[in-house]
Amino acid sequence: MRHRRLMICADPRWLQAIALSLLLSACSGREETGPPVLNWYVFDEKSGAFRDAVRQCTARADGRYRIRITPLPADADQQREQLVRRLAARDRDIDIVGMDVIWTAEFAQAGWILPWREAQAAEAITGMLPAAVKSAVYQGRLWAVPFTTNAQLLWYRKDKVDRPATWDELIDAAEAFDVPGTLQVQGQRYEGLTVFFISLLASAGGAVLDHDDTEVSLEPMPTRRALELLKRIGNSPAADPALSTAREDQSRLAFETGKPVFMVNYSYVWPSARQNAPAVAGQMGWMRWPAVVDGLPGRVTIGGINLGIGAYTRHAGMAFEAARCLASEPNQINAAQKGGLPPTIEALYRTPEVRARFPMADTLLATLQDAVQRPRTPFYYDLSLAISHTLHPLKDIDPDADAVRLREAVGRALKSEGLF
Repeated sequence: MRHRRLMICADPRWLQAIALSLLLSACSGREETGPPVLNWYVFDEKSGAFRDAVRQCTARADGRYRIRITPLPADADQQREQLVRRLAARDRDIDIVGMDVIWTAEFAQAGWILPWREAQAAEAITGMLPAAVKSAVYQGRLWAVPFTTNAQLLWYRKDKVDRPATWDELIDAAEAFDVPGTLQVQGQRYEGLTVFFISLLASAGGAVLDHDDTEVSLEPMPTRRALELLKRIGNSPAADPALSTAREDQSRLAFETGKPVFMVNYSYVWPSARQNAPAVAGQMGWMRWPAVVDGLPGRVTIGGINLGIGAYTRHAGMAFEAARCLASEPNQINAAQKGGLPPTIEALYRTPEVRARFPMADTLLATLQDAVQRPRTPFYYDLSLAISHTLHPLKDIDPDADAVRLREAVGRALKSEGLF
């Protein structure tokens, strides 16, 4: 980690960020009147659910503090870049951080967020999904409170196909239509491709890193099986011709045309189809991922937003209190109803409010209960780049050669050797 910090300090862009932060601090030296303002940096959620939470928790504070949203870009990489620059510059205006679940280890190791005290942590995570909680834990400590979660399902046209038991059955069924684009998955060189590989690998009984997330695992048989499936999909006549640039939203839009019969995607595609393509929505089925190998259930990675406390905040105690309020049951229900964001509190999947928004609540809950973590390492960003660069495009994968290349690339990323 010391090596990485030296690299950051030597980069003119980081020096520029630090100078900018100092300038902003100087310019904002005037004191605001009224109660302290807690700045919540989080992606720009469009439904208004996050702003509702801010209003509710500000009112609950009864004049002791106000919460204000500072919106981050929609793209997760841009969110991370903006936060990393500001936190590396010790920005004191960042009180609460809306963190992607994959940032926990990096932000904790860098000292950019504060750990939760043991008693405080126990209360904050009561009743939450174990996989969601695990995404906020690093080296045995809780670093954030889980707020929203998500996991991919397999969506299919129940008027055209039966539920496949395995990925091979799925691909066979898609190819039987002899129409390009029948199968919609994410194949662009980005985090979505890394998620796709890690989920297939976990479904085959493998993992990228060992149990401690410190050494390369990538066991030969599960790795080869996952790579074989990716290669088959990449060369399948059922794949979208634009697979190499396909992301979640391209898959959603394609499925809404009514031509595809299978799609790997998140739960937001359901309300979108109901609004944009009701005829398609009327025939949409959903299920957990099919099996990769006989005897093992399909498993997928967990996503979502956790709330961390900025290490340089002037109001740590208030920020911890506010984060717990933001992630409370009423706000999770509202985020589910209004924003379509699945909750992290397990019992909410049995409430009428959440079940009305997510008719697939039972399937989603079962998927989340069995979800896998992406590697919890401070070097995850480099590791993800190593995976997506090695495996792109899918059609060119060589399972034997790329299994070796993947081990080497992930090993380099863990040592922070070479920037992709």
